[in-house]
Amino acid sequence: MDFKKTEEQELLLESFRELLARECTEEYLKECDEKHQNPTKLWQAFSDNGFSSLGIPEEYGGTPVDNVTLMMLVEEYGKAGGPWGWPYFIMVDDILTFGSEEQKKISLEYFQKGRLAFTLLITEPGAGSDNNSLTTTATRKNGKVYINGHKTFISGAVEADYFLVMTRDLSNPVPAQAMSMWWVPKNAKGITIEPVRKIGWHALSNSEIYLDNVEVEEKDLIGVEGKGFIQLLKNFEMERLTLAAIVLGYAEAAFEDAIHYANQRMQFGKKIGEFQLIQEKLTYMALKIENMRNMVYKGAWAKDNGLPVIIPSAMAKLYCAQSAFEVVDDAMQVLGGIGYTEDHRVSRLWRDTRVYRLAGGTDQIMIHIAGRALLKQYK
Repeated sequence: MDFKKTEEQELLLESFRELLARECTEEYLKECDEKHQNPTKLWQAFSDNGFSSLGIPEEYGGTPVDNVTLMMLVEEYGKAGGPWGWPYFIMVDDILTFGSEEQKKISLEYFQKGRLAFTLLITEPGAGSDNNSLTTTATRKNGKVYINGHKTFISGAVEADYFLVMTRDLSNPVPAQAMSMWWVPKNAKGITIEPVRKIGWHALSNSEIYLDNVEVEEKDLIGVEGKGFIQLLKNFEMERLTLAAIVLGYAEAAFEDAIHYANQRMQFGKKIGEFQLIQEKLTYMALKIENMRNMVYKGAWAKDNGLPVIIPSAMAKLYCAQSAFEVVDDAMQVLGGIGYTEDHRVSRLWRDTRVYRLAGGTDQIMIHIAGRALLKQYK
């Protein structure tokens, strides 16, 4: 594995950094955070400059890019403090593999325009990490399909125009073989959306969603009926690598803020960076960042080379989510009181980074996935 950036990657990243410097300013991000609104201007700028087309096949108007390059872009986005909600390409792989031609066309057109096409409706009040406890149903009647259920902690429901709803056939005794995905327009009759307020992730909505006899067609099935859980696992592999990449960027941003401060802040007659306790903290922060980057890039490299990524993606998500929060928390400690104010971006990064130990699968589920796969590998 050689992660030295190619000339093409260097040029792409340089162009992306220039765009981020213009559009992803701290002032704008702070405004979006305070107003609990999407950074739509930023995402539109990505679209206008072709970055939202990366990772999408040429036949759909996109620009194919390897996964290592995509993770480098996500890392840069996180390093600029960009909030979750972009990139969209975590969903591209899934819809290309399982979606109908109509679903692909709609989704990829949305993504390239800088808009969120759909969001996943999986979690329920009684089914979080335990997907087998899903109770949302899809019932056939008079040539139609009617969906009933209650979903919770759904990110992006306000922004997306379509939902990818996971349902379960309650009569099937094997839950993993009884789940299906359905393509549902958000404006369909019978859908109620209620906001959930969070301590972080303010730039992306979170919602409770109620589905009351929501009518869809047979053609709205995504992939194969009863195989929804298997399809979900494929989606999670790319999502977890992407989550790991963005928090890697957050950790780098917080580290740089902290080390610059340590080189300037005077206490007891000298710069605080001269104290060994601060040096120790900074050294371990840098060590964690290096480990995080290696895990993210290696996972992306494995996917590019057709290797299994269930273990690398779960381990990267686990380690990066934990380590990034530790780095951001240590940065706040180095910064002292200023780091705990809303005037400093580290306080926002601190709030936002914490949720990555829950989103995309909890720490405990990552351990379960990786541990079970490791045991199987060595049988």
